[in-house]
Amino acid sequence: MKNYYDVQQFLKQFGVFIYVGKRLWDIELTAIELDHLYKAGVVDQKTYLNAKLILDKEHREEEKREAAKKNI
Repeated sequence: MKNYYDVQQFLKQFGVFIYVGKRLWDIELTAIELDHLYKAGVVDQKTYLNAKLILDKEHREEEKREAAKKNI
């Protein structure tokens, strides 16, 4: 996995489809669902940590985009 889209595609394997309507909220909900799958033992640690790093990065970038929009 290299980006948010890849994480979404990974979660689809488990029947998890996320669309709230706001990208930041989608990323946050994706992280929660990933946590639940990891705690259930469905996702291995390496995959979990990789996906969490991607989601953290995407979350920071989205917050920056939203802040930049407010400053315009």
